[in-house]
Amino acid sequence: MKIKVGVSNRHVHLTREDLDILFGKDYELTVRNYLDQPGQFATEETVTLKTDKNAKEFVRIVGPIRNYTQVELLDIDRQYFGINPPVRNSGDLEGSENITIIGPKGEIYKKNSCIIANRHIHINTRDKNNFKEDQIVSVQINGKMLDNVHIKTGDNFAYALHINKDDAEINNIENGNIAILKEE
Repeated sequence: MKIKVGVSNRHVHLTREDLDILFGKDYELTVRNYLDQPGQFATEETVTLKTDKNAKEFVRIVGPIRNYTQVELLDIDRQYFGINPPVRNSGDLEGSENITIIGPKGEIYKKNSCIIANRHIHINTRDKNNFKEDQIVSVQINGKMLDNVHIKTGDNFAYALHINKDDAEINNIENGNIAILKEE
């Protein structure tokens, strides 16, 4: 099975409440461009992420708003920020790292909100064949094998393999490359 690769940089997902604190009451996010998952978009808005050690400005927000705030960092950010976010599935935030998010109207210190997203494949539930949620698979891209890829199923998902920018650079993978899912 062939799947298109999407490469993601560090970014933030916000709740309505946190968006109101950072940008003002009832603020609406502005679509910069749509992403490969239906309804998902990168916004024009950015935030600053801060720890006791360092800060990074212009970190993109991914919309729409969610029912949890999550900061997705890269492996290279561990040393920069002086924190050790776990590699996890999106939404698996218990015991994860804390970070301050700063917007133009306010800031919030978020506990258990910061992870490095694992490699994962989005598969629509109607097309999932024999795959199960959080099943671990391998993919081949440009002749290289990537192991420990998690399956994520959802009613609104489009087929896509998501890896982070660090993974892409280490393995010489570009956004839009094609991965071959090794069915076991």
